[in-house]
Formats: sequence, structure tokens, C-alpha cells
Amino acid sequence: MTTQSPARAYLYLLVATLFFGSNVVAGKLSVGEMSPMAIVMLRWVIAATCLAFIARRALLAEWRVLRGRWPYMLAMGGIGFTIFNILFYASAHTTSAINMAIIQGATPIVVLLVSGALLGTWPPALQWLGATITVLGVVVAASHGSLAVLVELSFNRGDILMIVASIIYAVYTVGLRWRPQVSPLVFIAGLALAALLTSIPLAIGEAALGQFQWPTPKGWAILLFIGLFPSLLCQLLYLRSVELIGAARAGVFYNLVPIFGIVLSVAVAHEPLRPYAVVAIALVIGGIAVSEIRKGA
Repeated sequence: MTTQSPARAYLYLLVATLFFGSNVVAGKLSVGEMSPMAIVMLRWVIAATCLAFIARRALLAEWRVLRGRWPYMLAMGGIGFTIFNILFYASAHTTSAINMAIIQGATPIVVLLVSGALLGTWPPALQWLGATITVLGVVVAASHGSLAVLVELSFNRGDILMIVASIIYAVYTVGLRWRPQVSPLVFIAGLALAALLTSIPLAIGEAALGQFQWPTPKGWAILLFIGLFPSLLCQLLYLRSVELIGAARAGVFYNLVPIFGIVLSVAVAHEPLRPYAVVAIALVIGGIAVSEIRKGA
């Protein structure tokens, strides 16, 4: 590794998390411009096509291994890339981009809890404290800071969908421990293809219900952004960063995603930054920081 490698990796990670965070704004701006399944299916048409070209030689060399694990790839692509994104973009219809960013930001803690539930690998006490603080932040976001909402359990539908999406993505993250032994680029390309294949039947189902909406001209511009940046460029930059500085150091940068999401929601989507959102993001980021103390020790 050269002395410039860490600096380059940090730059890649800043750009990657910026565009990951921009996905909540793109999702919010897409409301009325196309249906959720149109976004999910067409974004993977763009990303899978680009990845197939970029990774074409590696795909040919490693296809036998990938093909042998294709049921796993379909399941992971369907869970992590298709179902997650359906819930993600559907939530944008009834909640704010700021709330989406806050709830998505709690994903690292949700991964800890799902890992404990599925694998029995429960975190130590300090991480439990961090998890509790983060979950409290999500509750503040989902209730919009209203005690009445908590008492009546009258949560916003979009917030509930986003919470379920985070749980789904946590299941996907835990499932990565059984990934096939192929290069990261081939793995991402395989997941993109699996996501495309699993999204097509669901898009047909949405059309059968009369709810499928092709993108408007503005929708195509949003879709192109989603397909090229959150779906493609972010993945490639993150993979390269992991190669340069390792997964542990790169993973810390995920905590910037909700911050970028909120900043962009205010700057681009012109959403008001309400006091409850400030409290919620402080709790989410604070909880993650507490849970990371032992790891950094």
C-alpha cells in the first residue's frame, strides 16, 4: 500500500457515503414520477448492464463458482437489493427523506440485533447500551417526537415500512457471511443480476394491479442518477476502499450516510429540519458511537 492509499480510500468513502445518502432524496423526488417497482426494476437494468460490462472477464472466469451458488445469489439479491428497495421507495410516499435517513442510519445496530436473534451471537453490555440508544432514536423519528403517537401506536406507514426495510437489510447483511468465494466485483455483479431477475415478476404483478407507472422525463433523470450513483459508483468505490484500508476501517464511514441524507434532504428536497429529527439523529449516531467503543479498544 502506498502512503497515498489511505487518503484516496477516505476520498472514495466520502463520495460513496454521499451518494448512498443521496438515495433518500432521490427516492423522495421520485414520488409521482414513477412507481416503486419501476424504480427497483429499472435501476437494476442500468446497474446490472454496467457491471456486466465492467466485470465481463472476471464473470467469465468465475461463473462456474457463481452458478453453483445461484440459489443463494437469488435469495440475497432478492432480499437485500429487491425487497429492501421496494420498501425503501414505497416508504418515500408517506414519510420524509429526513426520517428515511435517520431510520436507515440505525441499520448497523439492527444488524447486531438480527445477528443475535439468528445466530445467537449477542453483543456485550456496552453494545447493548448503544443498541438501546439507537433504537430510542428510531422511535423518536418514527413518532415524530410525539408522546401521543407512542401511546396510541399510530405510527406513520412510511416510517414502519422503513423500519421493516432496515430489518430486511440486516438479514441480508448477516447472510453475507455465507457468500461464495468469488471476487467482490463478481459478487456485486451477480447480486445486481439476481436483483433484476427477482424484480421483474414483482413489476409484472404491480402492472397487473394497475399500479405500475413508467418514469416521466424527470423520472428518467432521477432513475439514471439512482442507477449510476447509489447502485453502481457507490459499490465500486466502497469495494476499492475496502481493498485499500480494510473492511473494519471502511465500515465506520457508513455512519456518515444518515448525516449526508439529512443535509441533502434539507438542501435539495427543502425539508424542514425539525427539533425531533435533530434529537433522533443525535441518538442514532451516539448509540452507534457507544457500540463502537469496545471494537476500537
